[in-house]
Amino acid sequence: MNTPSSARREEIEPGVVRGEWWHRLDDGGVQCDLCPRFCKLHEGQKAFCFVRQARDGEIVLTSYGRATGYCIDPIEKKPLSHFYPGSAVLSFGTAGCNLGCRFCQNWDISKAREDRVLAATASPTVVADAAADAECTSVAFTYNDPIIFAEYAIDCAKEARARGVKTVAVSSGYMTPEARRDFYAHIDAVNIDLKAFTETFYHEISFAHLAPVLDTLSWLRQETDVWLEVTTLLIPGRNDSEDEVERLCAWLVENLGPEVPLHFSAFHPDFKMMNVTPTPAATLRRAREQGSRAGLKHVYTGNIRDVEGQSTYCPGCGQLVIGRDGYEITAWSLDEASRCSGCRLALAGRFASKPGHWGMRRQPVFFDTSVRR
Repeated sequence: MNTPSSARREEIEPGVVRGEWWHRLDDGGVQCDLCPRFCKLHEGQKAFCFVRQARDGEIVLTSYGRATGYCIDPIEKKPLSHFYPGSAVLSFGTAGCNLGCRFCQNWDISKAREDRVLAATASPTVVADAAADAECTSVAFTYNDPIIFAEYAIDCAKEARARGVKTVAVSSGYMTPEARRDFYAHIDAVNIDLKAFTETFYHEISFAHLAPVLDTLSWLRQETDVWLEVTTLLIPGRNDSEDEVERLCAWLVENLGPEVPLHFSAFHPDFKMMNVTPTPAATLRRAREQGSRAGLKHVYTGNIRDVEGQSTYCPGCGQLVIGRDGYEITAWSLDEASRCSGCRLALAGRFASKPGHWGMRRQPVFFDTSVRR
């Protein structure tokens, strides 16, 4: 059952709004249709994500307008390398997640009960005004998966777009076709976290399934204008073999095309995988080379210091077109039409005529909680 989206939803109580994407069951319960878990709930029960609840014969979202915090980040931190490089992005996340990754590096919020961590509040109007006032290029729904707070994200996106501010999602892509259609109608760019390229990994380590994620990736590329980048966290002995990386890269080339950027990121021990060693830098560089050999034009490394692996090169002539050192833009060789200054080949992505200069700063944003607009 869908309810009309509006940037000014009626709150049942502070932080609680009627949810979308659900239907009633014959036994009196309700089923959440937001993600492929299809949680079946009876009165008072909460879904796997812990922020969607059965209440009075419907689904409600219990984290609307509430977040673990709001801050301004560099866009490269999402990571997005071909979406307004160097720009500032107002970022926030809530609590909960619809996956159960044993290696989660944001487990303190993704596995938290929302009332313990959601100390910051802001309406969609306040969020959008703050982004515009701070001259942020975009607003990002990140830290935990935004699909579980889709109603709040959609309303923030509507308000942001009304002010000329773009929208970014950082997501696992684990979403039903109906919900993703509604959600991505309001999103300008997304980084999908492709956890691995085996069903075994998804089932045993993330408590999910691979096929719905691949379906979302294909749909985003083939059916939308959303700018897409992909990240895979390489975990030693789990998903970093040469064979798996080769198959993953080949699938991306065939189904998404060679111009979709792929980020290989380094794992560090966390949550329930403290006994696994960090990813060696050599593994990331090897994976990057595999991606390039497979035909991907833009393969990056992350979570390590690697100037070469984090910079962007023209796929036509090989010239450095965007130099990066961490989150800092150190070189820029694109003209106003986003073409390489050497061979004039247009670079795939979304670019301004000049790079931003936000750099490595992380600036918290605080709101007057006594004012609700």
